[in-house]
Amino acid sequence: MSYVEMPGAKVPIRMWTDPATVEDVALRQLQNVATLPWIKGLAVMPDVHYGKGATVGSVIAMQGAVCPAAVGVDIGCGMSAVRTSLTANDLPGDLSRLRSKIEEAIPVGRGMHESPVEPGRFHGMATAGWDDFWGRFDGVAEAVKFRQGRAIKQMGTLGGGNHLIETCLDESGSVWLMLHSGSRNIGKELAEYHIGVAQGLPHNQGLVDRDLAVFVSDTPQMAAYRNDLYWAQEYAKYNRAIMMALLKDVIRKEFKKAKPTFDQEISCHHNYVSEERYEGMDLLVTRKGAIRAGSGEYGIIPGSMGTSSYIVKGRGNEKAFNSASHGAGRRMSRNAAKRRFTVRDLEEQTRGVECRKDSGVLDEIPAAYKNIDQVMEQQRDLVEVVAKLKQFICVKG
Repeated sequence: MSYVEMPGAKVPIRMWTDPATVEDVALRQLQNVATLPWIKGLAVMPDVHYGKGATVGSVIAMQGAVCPAAVGVDIGCGMSAVRTSLTANDLPGDLSRLRSKIEEAIPVGRGMHESPVEPGRFHGMATAGWDDFWGRFDGVAEAVKFRQGRAIKQMGTLGGGNHLIETCLDESGSVWLMLHSGSRNIGKELAEYHIGVAQGLPHNQGLVDRDLAVFVSDTPQMAAYRNDLYWAQEYAKYNRAIMMALLKDVIRKEFKKAKPTFDQEISCHHNYVSEERYEGMDLLVTRKGAIRAGSGEYGIIPGSMGTSSYIVKGRGNEKAFNSASHGAGRRMSRNAAKRRFTVRDLEEQTRGVECRKDSGVLDEIPAAYKNIDQVMEQQRDLVEVVAKLKQFICVKG
């Protein structure tokens, strides 16, 4: 579909979905964003749903301002994927050992490594800038400095919620590795600190929603936030790169005879800020649950722990600020999913997938998410599909 345009206070709201299917609370959030004095454009992806701070599945383009709550607390959260030389014929009948080996290698939930992972130990991993990256930690907000030790040990870990590690098959039978994570606790604490600072600034006192408090250009608060934001986005990128290196190590060991090789990795943020130019304006584009889909750029759009995911290539649609959805998007809250479904429902909906099937991941049940194929249909003018994947192992925190 092409987009539907709804009126907004300062800018129209371009929606790549039927507005009638969007929850009232999410529509109110979008209308509130459209009242911001600095806004120059608002695009809404088909995975749209209510979110803390701002609507998940929204692309907010502002001039001279950025809203830290719209970026969210998992700064730099995103996806990585890589195709391997393995095929379905290489897989064992019992996948439980492989899942266990992955869980042994990569801490999940609130877990962390006992000692820091050194990227230099991984063959072929790009480690340029690693020392400089950690050297810049001295420049982040004083309020989170005491978390450095934890941040170092959480580098290369999954986290919980909708974060995942999957091994998948594409339609030709090739095995793919895919994972989803962000900046872990350090990103959360940096975000919460700066959201608090923004909400206390005088220019934000008259806003319709205090969660939409912004930093504005040429102020020390904006400079401090952008410094910490970009550092956290880099942390998230390194975090995924190290997890992928650990995952490849497991695959090499478990499939020694097949001598697996790996294509070039695809990686994309979907909670982040980028400096981009549209219609002659230099803008700060916040993608909250959306990926960049510039012309020819590769991206990853996952479904849920029991449905398909997609590797895509962007079409460069400037009406959407070169963006696309970051996944299927939730159709009900975590608490609603826990109330509505049972462990038996989870077992049924993840049949054929080697994964957790207990009450601890009930809020991630596939039925809590929108239909990924319908979401993909709604954004045909934003991306083209390169590969359709279906998981056979899914690791959750």
